[in-house]
Amino acid sequence: MNSPPAPPHPFRVLVTVGTFEPGSRGGGPVRSVANILDSTSSDVKVTLVTRDRDLGSDVAYAGLSGKWVDRGLVRVFYLNTRSPRQWWELWRKLRTTQFDLLYVNSLWDPISSLVPIGATRAHLLRIPQVLIAPRGELSPGALSLKVRKKALFLKLWARVLRGGHIAWHAFTEREATEIIAAIPWADTIVNQSQVSLPDEALEPADVSFGQEVRLVYIGRISPKKNLLLSLAALKTISTPVRLNIFGPLEDPQYWASCLDAIQELPKSVSVRYLGELEPTRVRQEFSLYDAFLFPTLGENFGHTIAESLSASCPVICADNTPWTQVLGAGGGRILGELSVQCLASEIEMLLNLDPAERAERRRAAGRAFKEWRRGIVGYSILDQLRHRYSGDPADDARTI
Repeated sequence: MNSPPAPPHPFRVLVTVGTFEPGSRGGGPVRSVANILDSTSSDVKVTLVTRDRDLGSDVAYAGLSGKWVDRGLVRVFYLNTRSPRQWWELWRKLRTTQFDLLYVNSLWDPISSLVPIGATRAHLLRIPQVLIAPRGELSPGALSLKVRKKALFLKLWARVLRGGHIAWHAFTEREATEIIAAIPWADTIVNQSQVSLPDEALEPADVSFGQEVRLVYIGRISPKKNLLLSLAALKTISTPVRLNIFGPLEDPQYWASCLDAIQELPKSVSVRYLGELEPTRVRQEFSLYDAFLFPTLGENFGHTIAESLSASCPVICADNTPWTQVLGAGGGRILGELSVQCLASEIEMLLNLDPAERAERRRAAGRAFKEWRRGIVGYSILDQLRHRYSGDPADDARTI
């Protein structure tokens, strides 16, 4: 891809994301974007546009709808997508700025991707370069949901994206491969600057579980996260075990299926849904369990995996995330396949360990996190693009 001429300083970027602070239901992308902004140099001037409410909420953030807010060096606009007046005022403001880059954080979210890219291609916004972060939307697991709808969308949308200066932000080499598999002509840039985690792991909580094995699920309740598989596996378990579930009910129909599955569990299995967790409470909650059950269909990064390990809580998931090597080094267990039998076998293995052995696995998870964290190099994707266009060599981002 031929790059546009190097822009004069400062490098101006328009960022769009469906959900942002103070919201938290959007999960990893909220923290990822926040960390990108926090790690970007002062040579980059960022304007961010987001919805005026949290994911799935009908209520706007208090005092933010239709307002411009300064977040450090970043200007944030909170948009009520049902307000024509706000759309008009936002467009009038944005069209007066000559941006160098449009950075969208989704491939098919109408508000944060389709509308801004369409406005750019129609020359309603003057932006010569687009960077798309699909954030796992092109993983095989994600594409296995709503197959026909997504296949048709990709076929049509790819034609719009083919022309012009468009690059794709992948967090890992694995995600870059997935992007190219779906979009063969994609120009991918691998950068993991979205990591926003503490440098040290929490020590395992000083609690005695005795013989009871405590499992946890923390995340959005949606088909992609695959909570139903965990419940199906627990149906085969006869030994006493507890599973606590936390997270926003993103898909009501899927949650109804989960409730049906919970009703069919044997008396030896205790499952409780405990609502949503504030982001500041997630690591402390993870520290109270023997393992995090997370049979996800795929993650471009997996912030909850990182948070679990950072709280010395081992993770049980499939070989479809960037964390396989870390989990294999002591951070948890990798499922040979996403099946009821395979997951049930891993749970049975955990149930057969004595309390001391389970405690050692928790300490091993913390050690695995510390080793991984030492290898992280923080270099903002926005600074990398700024260097790219100016012709300066950018530091290579190290990957998991």
